[in-house]
Amino acid sequence: MTNLSQIISEMTLEEKAALCTGASAWSTTPIERLGVPEMIVSDGPHGVRRVPDVHAMGAKSLPATCFPTASTLAATWNRDLVYEMGQALAQECLTLKVDVLLGPGANMKRTPLCGRNFEYFSEDPYLAGELAASLINGIQSKGVGTSLKHFAVNNQEYERFRISAVVDERTLREIYLPAFEKAVKSAKPWTVMCSYNKVNGTYASEHHQLLTEILKNEWGFEGLVVSDWGAVHDRVAALKAGLDWQMPGPRPREVQAVVDAVRSGELAEAVLDESVRRILGIVFKTAETPKNGTFDSAAHHALAQQVASDGMVLLKNNGLLPLKNPQHVAVIGRAAEHAHFQGGGSSHINPTRVDVPFKELQTRAGDAELTYAEGYPADDSFRQDLIDEAVGLSQSADVAVLYIALPSYKESEGYDRPDMDLTAQQVALIKAVCAAQPNTVVVLNNGSTVAMRGWIDAPAAILEAWMMGQAGAGAIADVLYGHVNPSGKLAETFPVKLSDTPAHINFPGGNGEVHYGEGIFIGYRYYDEKQMPVEFPFGHGLSYTTFAYSNARVSAPTFKDVDGLTVSVDVTNTGARAGKEIVQVYVHDQQSKLVRPQKELKGFAKVDLQPGETKTVSIPLDFRAFAYYHPGYHQWITEAGAFDILIGASSADIRGTVPVMLESTLDLPCLLNHESTIREWVEDPRGGPVFEPTFQQIKANMNKMFGADEEEGRDNGMDMMGFLLEMPLRSILQFQERAVGKATEEILDGLLGQVYS
Repeated sequence: MTNLSQIISEMTLEEKAALCTGASAWSTTPIERLGVPEMIVSDGPHGVRRVPDVHAMGAKSLPATCFPTASTLAATWNRDLVYEMGQALAQECLTLKVDVLLGPGANMKRTPLCGRNFEYFSEDPYLAGELAASLINGIQSKGVGTSLKHFAVNNQEYERFRISAVVDERTLREIYLPAFEKAVKSAKPWTVMCSYNKVNGTYASEHHQLLTEILKNEWGFEGLVVSDWGAVHDRVAALKAGLDWQMPGPRPREVQAVVDAVRSGELAEAVLDESVRRILGIVFKTAETPKNGTFDSAAHHALAQQVASDGMVLLKNNGLLPLKNPQHVAVIGRAAEHAHFQGGGSSHINPTRVDVPFKELQTRAGDAELTYAEGYPADDSFRQDLIDEAVGLSQSADVAVLYIALPSYKESEGYDRPDMDLTAQQVALIKAVCAAQPNTVVVLNNGSTVAMRGWIDAPAAILEAWMMGQAGAGAIADVLYGHVNPSGKLAETFPVKLSDTPAHINFPGGNGEVHYGEGIFIGYRYYDEKQMPVEFPFGHGLSYTTFAYSNARVSAPTFKDVDGLTVSVDVTNTGARAGKEIVQVYVHDQQSKLVRPQKELKGFAKVDLQPGETKTVSIPLDFRAFAYYHPGYHQWITEAGAFDILIGASSADIRGTVPVMLESTLDLPCLLNHESTIREWVEDPRGGPVFEPTFQQIKANMNKMFGADEEEGRDNGMDMMGFLLEMPLRSILQFQERAVGKATEEILDGLLGQVYS
């Protein structure tokens, strides 16, 4: 067991400062005289981007398996499979001598335009947190570290190095932090990476509330906090805030700044020592696992195909799929010959191999004839000749398969998408081919939602294949021919048009700020509240079989919040094919003091069923499944009362509802003050009894003043009680000082004195 305290006591101030800054683009600073080794990190999160020279930022990386991106992983809703992929990633890290893989990303898909959405899981924090935790647990189970990123509120590429995300406390806690919180508490990542942006005016790298108060103190994070590459603006301020390790290095000026700050007394050496302790802890932890051996590239390729297969989402199917042995298949689209399987930027992997969609389709087509037309060019030019060629080919075929990939110039790290649209060429191609060949399936390769309203009625089937990794071509072919029954479901809503999206009027911001004006209402929460039609709802996905839900039930109709409850439902495969169903559990609060979404995802399970088979799915719900964050109390609270447990095949396809009664065990402090309304006084458990005599006197005075009916509290149709309840008590008392006979402040002070005594 390494004695970290002893090592720290023997380190010079210069060595401590150097350790807190990278030695290269991808490594920590070793201290040979004290036996402190170097730690190597590599970009991720869906593959190992290990460069041969750690001093080179942009060098070509060593070959590694390019697994599907997070959009695909999220659509699997499969914790176990994501864990298994994590283990494979760790094995490749060990082979390539990587100690920490930089990922996963757990940021929310606030808007479909974020260029980096393909690296993030979902619009829903619960789903994102569950899958991030699974991936981290899988990787770290093999002795390789992870770096949960980008902490926090990093939801756009526009001005990402300086933009300030202006977000209220409740929205921060309910939407933008829970996925990180779940991953930190459940999976204990060895490192957490801060984001580039500011949060409410303060750079994330200098944000003491986020890095120290919440992450380290409240959530109990024990690892090190690393900057995103180039995110540090003031090294001393960042250390004070809890940013342990600055990357990339070397940064001699920043090292000297830390030394000078300690010597001048600006920075307490104890603060520096704490960061040194955290870094040394992870450095020695990674050194415990030998970095050698090999990885089975063929097995990992097969696993990548399995993940892709599990994440394929069949959006639409008018009976065309699975393909029924067509004799002539017209394969259209540049992506059929040039697989579009990953995004651009820091996560770009040098794959061990790449399957070609056209060839993979050929291997499953038997004696059928397959012909190919490019359909659209690599650039954004419009080529009618390519459309005409595709139409001619499709007319003579039995079936047309269009491979449509959203090009990298529209979707990549570094810039946001200008719109949700495919290219003009691609839209024209889809319309023309579908007009010539009704039996057309569109296969999409993209990292986030695309607009479809202009062409959705034309194809007979639409398969969302995402950025499906190096083996995704085989997964697509297997789904098209029915060798795999599609089981993926959307982890993000597909809206009808961009102007429908929650963040539309606030995105991307300006003057250095972006306001999160939609608050807690992102994704399906927003569309539910607006009762707005969408193209495809959150959780949607078709299958080649059908599933029936029955006997929905809970472990107790009345329960205490600390005990939680278990939701169970019987699911039957009522079709002729084996298939997997994703059971989703949402919670609806029938009444709350603060506005809440119509429903929120709080549990899910993926179940594999043979034809005719029935299985019982049981999903536990804990305290947080029923709680919301109250900014007045600065904590998560539950309120006693009625809830509905909604069990569905998607957020819009609820198959069963079970009412329950929650008993809250919280003893919350009183929030009454001089500005509280009469309603707040009446409803407060402490203030209500104290206020009751005064309340009766106020009502009597109001009835005398306005001549209202004492029973109804109405005057000429006016709801006097409704009028009173929303007014501050102070305001009412000021109107009635003469009738009451006491000064307003004297009455208020007396009431508050009784409440807080």
